[in-house]
Amino acid sequence: MNYEKNLKTIISYLPFKLRNALQSVKLPDDITEIRMISGRPVIICTASKRLYITDSFKLSEKAEGKLLAVSKNDINDTFNSICNFSVYARRDEITNGFITLPGGNRAGICGTAVNRDGSVYNIRDISSVNIRIAREVKGCGEGIVKRLSPFESFLICGAPGSGKTTLLRDVARLLSYDYRVSLIDTRLELACAVDGENELDAGFCDVFSGYLKLDGFSHAVRCMSPEYIVCDELSADDISSVITAQKSGVKVIASAHCVGRDELLSNPLLKPLVKSRVFSAYVFLDSGKTAGNVREIVYGNDLYG
Repeated sequence: MNYEKNLKTIISYLPFKLRNALQSVKLPDDITEIRMISGRPVIICTASKRLYITDSFKLSEKAEGKLLAVSKNDINDTFNSICNFSVYARRDEITNGFITLPGGNRAGICGTAVNRDGSVYNIRDISSVNIRIAREVKGCGEGIVKRLSPFESFLICGAPGSGKTTLLRDVARLLSYDYRVSLIDTRLELACAVDGENELDAGFCDVFSGYLKLDGFSHAVRCMSPEYIVCDELSADDISSVITAQKSGVKVIASAHCVGRDELLSNPLLKPLVKSRVFSAYVFLDSGKTAGNVREIVYGNDLYG
């Protein structure tokens, strides 16, 4: 699914008032997010700016004057729509704060947590919805693959919106033409499989859709004999899976929320990953108009000292 189709799909989830407004204005071709907060103007985010819709259906960079506002009913209607009017069926996703949509798009949600046994059991009274529009940029991983493969494990680091997932997807696709690659698509954002068919190009990857990383890594190593495992957004809970895969002779390519080497070395969630020395290199991304724009590559030996 390309960007234009993704945008049309996203707009179709919105209530009539917002859908009509977005179809009536000339939208930029680099929209990344549509943000809706109850009682506030709708925000159209691009790679470089935030835009608002005036009551005369024009775009403005200023959050002032008569702007198209989002009501509580708009939020509720959008939330029910992105859940396909079956909120209970999407509860596991809701408790994680997001709902995966067709084409790799994702709707983040914010509201009041319902806690049970020390963890979030559900989210009620939804007050914000942020829909992130997926992009597929084929070829953006070529430079990384040429420089860091074959048989290098590396971590792609960047701030939210810097293009980590876009770059990771293309790296996996490119490697899959020459190597056995298992893609752990926990949140259905990398290959975006629907009924076993990938909506985004994952090349010849074996795609583990919806698997938790612990299970995905284990099943991949045991069943598919991968040379690479690729996954998105590592956390501290995933470190043991990465180390186990490495000991099995599998290289791992992953991403993490981290803006620079100082944060990488000081972040308590990422520090154990660095100390384990499982990655040969760290790729740091810039936030900007180009998805996956590489700022620098730091090799492990230089980082560890």
